[in-house]
Amino acid sequence: METTLEVLPVGGRGRRNRKWPDEVKARVVAETLEPGASVNEVARRHGVPANHVSSWRTLARKGRLVLPAPEDPEEFAMLMLGPVEEPPAFVVRPVAERAEVVVGAVTIRLEAGASADRIASVARALTAGA
Repeated sequence: METTLEVLPVGGRGRRNRKWPDEVKARVVAETLEPGASVNEVARRHGVPANHVSSWRTLARKGRLVLPAPEDPEEFAMLMLGPVEEPPAFVVRPVAERAEVVVGAVTIRLEAGASADRIASVARALTAGA
């Protein structure tokens, strides 16, 4: 992928005080995200100090620099699994024709004659926040 680097001088002399447009920054950062690419290599290829590219990557990570859409429509994300936690146990017991749902210290008494669907929806709502 051949790209042209556009640099806008902003006063001063020589290499100091250059300003790179966001589009250029985004293209450079996107190249560093390619498999096998390194920040130093990409920075050298574009004539940009590596510390600038690293700070642009930080801006992109924080959402302050929008990267171009990838050319390949398929993307993969790393999946990290943590320890499996048991869902909280709940008990449903009839009390004088009223159902009670007990989760830990919380007891919910449903209306008399509550259907199984109603009891199940209350139980799901209680476990959803866990």
